[in-house]
Amino acid sequence: MSHLLWKSSIALLLALPWVAASQADTTSVPVPASSSSQNVPSDAELAAANCVIGEERFLPGDYYYCLGGMTYGERHYGDALRFFTTAASWASKPAQYVLGVMALNGDHQPKNRALALAWLALAAERPESRFKSAYEQVYKASTPAQRGAADELLAKMRPVYADATAAVRAQQRYTDGMKFLAAMKKGSNRYCMEGMSTIDHPNTDPSTCQSVQQVATVVDKKAAEVFEGWGGHVSVGPLQQVPSP
Repeated sequence: MSHLLWKSSIALLLALPWVAASQADTTSVPVPASSSSQNVPSDAELAAANCVIGEERFLPGDYYYCLGGMTYGERHYGDALRFFTTAASWASKPAQYVLGVMALNGDHQPKNRALALAWLALAAERPESRFKSAYEQVYKASTPAQRGAADELLAKMRPVYADATAAVRAQQRYTDGMKFLAAMKKGSNRYCMEGMSTIDHPNTDPSTCQSVQQVATVVDKKAAEVFEGWGGHVSVGPLQQVPSP
């Protein structure tokens, strides 16, 4: 299951093609330490990402981030920007980082340092964030006017994209999704996640689908990555069957 459902793990590397120094101000954005310049995916690889719609029930931030990468690889840049922004509203810190770098470099949009600062501030808001150095470097290279404009943008963006709202909403979606799996386990040991089938490999036989517990384990593990560094995340762990009243 992991090689299909979580192929979007390449998504963090999306930022790499966009970290070139801006010609206008010579500011470059550090690449997160977890990335490697030797593993930058091509447009074709991004376009081939298998974004499983069933993941949206559990971790929409990761799902829409995957869609952002896929559509960017397909060179549908307007759609990619929209999907990254949707992912950002579900507390996807990599999506917020990518949006910041895109705004900084003018990647298929006008350059906007204030907007870049705002997105990078949101990406770096968690303790020990991997995106902190990127934000600090851009902040130091910005003028007081640019910083002030970024603060004004942040005041409008935080109610939608900051963890105090977005991560709480994402955690609730994850919790509700895990409750759904727990309820399914009462009547079935298998779960066919929507989007896992393909024309070449259709899931016509439920017995070929993953067990409910396997799906829960993968979702739980991925959730730990999505909510990394956020103190409000609570992992569900092994599913427990709830006795009927």
